[in-house]
Amino acid sequence: MCLAIPARVVELLSGQRAVVDLSGVRKEVSIALVDDVRQGDYVIVHVGYAIGKIDPEEAERTLALFAELASTQGGA
Repeated sequence: MCLAIPARVVELLSGQRAVVDLSGVRKEVSIALVDDVRQGDYVIVHVGYAIGKIDPEEAERTLALFAELASTQGGA
């Protein structure tokens, strides 16, 4: 199963790339598919690509649900 997950943009790079924070893990992703990405925005990331923006409150709710699910499964 593939999931798209919210991530916060922490740094904009050249070449339509950005560094995002995925619950404490930093990853470089392509932002070529999303218009007007800025540092601090939340984006939905799927297989190395930002595929859309997400409201910060919705991103935090989604991340909290993922964390809750992980704790019930014996994960982080």
